[in-house]
Amino acid sequence: MPISDSAPGPEGPSDDPFDVVLDEDFVRAAPVKEGPVPGLLRPGAPPPPPKRVWPRNAALAAAAAVLTVIAFQLVGPKDDGKQSAAPATTVTAGATAATVSAAPSGSAAARLPGRPPAPLAELFPATVKAASGAVYTRVASKDLGTCPEPTSVGPDLAAMIAESKGCLGHQIALYKDARNNQFNLAVFTMKDQLDTVKLVTRLGLNYDSYQVGAQAPPPGSGLPTLAADSGLVQAFSGVGRAVVAGLGQWSDGRVADYGDLMKLVEPLLADVTDRARAYEIRG
Repeated sequence: MPISDSAPGPEGPSDDPFDVVLDEDFVRAAPVKEGPVPGLLRPGAPPPPPKRVWPRNAALAAAAAVLTVIAFQLVGPKDDGKQSAAPATTVTAGATAATVSAAPSGSAAARLPGRPPAPLAELFPATVKAASGAVYTRVASKDLGTCPEPTSVGPDLAAMIAESKGCLGHQIALYKDARNNQFNLAVFTMKDQLDTVKLVTRLGLNYDSYQVGAQAPPPGSGLPTLAADSGLVQAFSGVGRAVVAGLGQWSDGRVADYGDLMKLVEPLLADVTDRARAYEIRG
């Protein structure tokens, strides 16, 4: 049961996470394809049948190619209230594992597994301004309640979470920039930080597998619902208990210029990750 925030823009949607309008089209149905699909750019060439199709409100947008970046950071408040954090480790597709050099210490860090997820409005503000000057406007956001929400993740990710020590929250948001490019964010709050390491690593290394759902723009947002074969890039980060996924698509869905598109995803992913970090270290 996806939602749409009211009237984004200068006057912006309310920061109240309950100030929402129900919208069943927030999560779009689309066939799932894995890996490059030849022939998508030839006019009139019919796409091959998908490897699998999810039911209504359960599909991921496919891409002819995908770029993936992953990073992870263990965080936790020390007993003296100061942050304890490991340097972020970046792993590119084809690498074998992510490494972590430190873990949170002290009784405060031990309390993290029992804390609820960060509030929706704290993770996904109405606007995000990047250092480049780019401005991202929140179009919709929702706390899905169930973690993971089975209609918003792929079967592989669902299985990974089922094998973990538990997941406390699954929250999603859709943003746009000034050119109406679309950016999906998802935050999964795990009970155990070590499960975050595992998920971020496995998601990042399976760079051509699309396990996090791309959300459909709600009616009235001014954004088109992109075709299932639109280009897509994805990136993952982890901080404390939070697994953060960021997806990007061009406004016209074109299957090109992935490096440029990834550069647009990264500031938004970093902002949400920083917000998750701030919540995690408060104790």
